[in-house]
Amino acid sequence: MSRKPKKKGKLKLKTRRAAMKRFRLTASGKIKRNKSMKRHILTKKATGRKRGLRKATVVSDADHSRVTRMLLG
Repeated sequence: MSRKPKKKGKLKLKTRRAAMKRFRLTASGKIKRNKSMKRHILTKKATGRKRGLRKATVVSDADHSRVTRMLLG
């Protein structure tokens, strides 16, 4: 029984699983993320501030290339 010859070419890049759990792609190709500061010490934060933290937002242009590299390998 002989072994198969190895394929030459680029290696497959793996997606960072932590990034996969934190970011989602929109239909237009933008990257959505959840806002921070909503886990603990919520009593001193105003209700309107906490309400605003519920909504997801789009990743900034400064971080966009870094996040796509994490997601797409």
